[in-house]
Amino acid sequence: MTKIESAWKKYPDYRIDLVPVEATARAWYGDVLLAESNSCLRLEEIRHVDRLYFPEADVRWDLFERTDHHTVCPFKGEADYWSLIGTNQREENVVWAYRAPFDEVGGVKGYVAFYQERVRIELEERWPGPDSRAVTINRFPTWGNATDLVGLLDVQPAGPGHFVGPPYRDTSRNVVEGGQLLGQAVVAASKSLPRQRVTSAYMIFSKAATFDAPLDLNVEVLRPGKTFSTVSVRVDQEEKLRSAGLLLLDSGSPDLIRADVDMPVVPGPFESEPFDMRVTGRDLRVADGAYSDDPDRTGPPEIYVWMRFRDAPAEQYLHSALMAQSTTHWTIAAAMLPHKGLGQADAHVTLSTGIMSISIAFHDDVDVSSWLLYANRAIFAGRGLAQGEGHVFTEGGDLVASYSVQGMIREFNQQPADMGLDSRTAM
Repeated sequence: MTKIESAWKKYPDYRIDLVPVEATARAWYGDVLLAESNSCLRLEEIRHVDRLYFPEADVRWDLFERTDHHTVCPFKGEADYWSLIGTNQREENVVWAYRAPFDEVGGVKGYVAFYQERVRIELEERWPGPDSRAVTINRFPTWGNATDLVGLLDVQPAGPGHFVGPPYRDTSRNVVEGGQLLGQAVVAASKSLPRQRVTSAYMIFSKAATFDAPLDLNVEVLRPGKTFSTVSVRVDQEEKLRSAGLLLLDSGSPDLIRADVDMPVVPGPFESEPFDMRVTGRDLRVADGAYSDDPDRTGPPEIYVWMRFRDAPAEQYLHSALMAQSTTHWTIAAAMLPHKGLGQADAHVTLSTGIMSISIAFHDDVDVSSWLLYANRAIFAGRGLAQGEGHVFTEGGDLVASYSVQGMIREFNQQPADMGLDSRTAM
């Protein structure tokens, strides 16, 4: 083996993390299983796509042969390669290993990685409980897990009336969703007035934020009250306004009267189609598979989605924030459904789309570790905009939140490439 010079001394701030994966990972070539393990490591490297490393002992080596190919990484060492031969089609140098890695990444010794661009890698999570259908499957690489999502929403104080939301390493779609900004505003307001809970919020998303830099949330208590308080939240990034909102907080009161709308009759969570939005620890299921990239699929402007998280966060305001984060996912897709030739796959490619504002009311405390139904209907589409109404129900039929969303659907005035953008960064 050639002597390789490490770059770690020259670049001591370079970052590579090895994270244990709490799932059963499988590598497939078509319908041929190449590897299966409960002990994989996720390698997170700055400015690189994540890779999944399987223990060598969990690979079907009878399907591979070693080659003479080698590559050198100044932060990992020299890699050996194997080609896939045990299928109808040979795949050259599709799996690699660092047999003598540098000390800084010594944890990859005894592990191998597949090119996920050429091999399908899936993560299967089995959820607690007796129901054998309680399984989620996510294609790797994932965006992250539910803990990562909570970490983004749980903004931290950084001075009087000032909270900071962290950047995030995955920039494969480098536009922060409006639902995240809404959830962060809910958390900031809740921490500013901890004896009250957010009962309603209105947010405008003025300019797209990215994951590259922190978000600054500036909270002003416009009117503190014993019963109700009014709070404004301004979200800046790199000293530019990204979003602004008004939130109402309440000290609470017992029921004098109680009534709500009926939950629509739709297939239950396990009768609905699993949907992979690249977040592990969260289960999304779409009734009738209506959230689709197929531009030729048509139907009424309605999307019904079941959602739950595997783990419950400690604070009720984080439950509210997690519930709110998903409210901006569905309106644009629902508005496109009646129109043949348009679909989610066109968003940010041939169509400029994005959420412009949302108004939400939090009617009751919520437990996001139990099934919630998002009932979304687009009530208008025209003049480059779409309007949606939504309700969130518990599995038992109780209404816990309602919301109204305005989104943008229009042709590009200028093609993304001409503006130095692509589908990762264009609205």
